[in-house]
Amino acid sequence: MRVSKNSYYHWLRNKDVERVVTATMTLKKRIRFHFGQSMEIYGSYRIQQKLEREGLFYSRSYIALLMREMGLRSVLKRKFVVTTDSRHSFPVADNNLDRNFATMELGKKWVSDITYIRVGDQWNYLTTIMDLADRKIVGWALSEDMTVRNTVMKAWLDACRTRAISNDFIFHSDRGAQYASNKMTDLFTYNKKITRSMSRKGNCWDNAVAESFFKTIKHEWLYRFKYTSHDQLFESIK
Repeated sequence: MRVSKNSYYHWLRNKDVERVVTATMTLKKRIRFHFGQSMEIYGSYRIQQKLEREGLFYSRSYIALLMREMGLRSVLKRKFVVTTDSRHSFPVADNNLDRNFATMELGKKWVSDITYIRVGDQWNYLTTIMDLADRKIVGWALSEDMTVRNTVMKAWLDACRTRAISNDFIFHSDRGAQYASNKMTDLFTYNKKITRSMSRKGNCWDNAVAESFFKTIKHEWLYRFKYTSHDQLFESIK
């Protein structure tokens, strides 16, 4: 093949190294691609999942190492603000859901929660209602106050327009004043299909799915922007 002896032995000593370097360069390109596609949200865990779907199997620690080398860092998280005010005189329902978040039937189990979002120097309040069967947000409301009418009631009416409920329907929430109010109690009591359920006092795990959704939407979207008006925030969520 007209290859000198020195060239052959040089290739023999370095062929594996060259292959590793090429593979690493390819891996870095795919990591950077998926990181960019996620709008700089994904960390090593989610990047690993994306790579495995492409047939690239690497340990999470190695992917994290390469991401550090490339200066790829997921958006910073912020502390979660507790929004539930359970210091009220309204009666509260039992925890009938009892953390049983699994169901295959649409319209059977809904969970709801309220969270704060900063808009300029003020707070806006996002109320969501999620169907546990497909984890879809079937109803939501964005308000500039914490009144029952503009939070839970508005989100409930939106959800009812989106999806029908079953005969053995469970509506679960925390023990906040909006959910325990006379308005919501009267509404739910009037509809015999509805069984109310509320988390135990100070126990966020009883409504973990709803709280997890807020954590995700805040860290992966809302915290990436600074909002100056209610309308701007509404369009961003919509």
